Amino acid sequence: MTATTTPNTANEVVELAPSYNLPIALILIALLTFLLQPWVSLLLALFGLFLLVQAVTLRLRFTETDLDIYRSEALIRRFPYQDWQSWRIFWTPVPILFYFKEVKSIHFLPILFDPKALQLCLKERCPNGDE
Repeated sequence: MTATTTPNTANEVVELAPSYNLPIALILIALLTFLLQPWVSLLLALFGLFLLVQAVTLRLRFTETDLDIYRSEALIRRFPYQDWQSWRIFWTPVPILFYFKEVKSIHFLPILFDPKALQLCLKERCPNGDE
């Protein structure tokens, strides 16, 4: 699945497609560790299922001025770009965590959406990010 629109101008609204890689990887690791550490396996599986539900229900939309987070069709949080100081995607070979710092707070989000489209949108709309 790809982004709803191609991120080629900052005036378009871009909704990132979901990515189920991280939740599925955690569930598979939980299955592999079940015989060695059942409690650790159970915790990993529950966390993987939680992230899977989040990947199904949450959407990131990049607008001209804000990063909006939606649950289904309801806006749950808006982050204006003007408040951003920096951003970073951790572990680029296999992106697992997205970090951004606002003037008054920091945020960490698991990568539950298309990481390439995320990086393109961030570079286009918030060029002050860490590479």
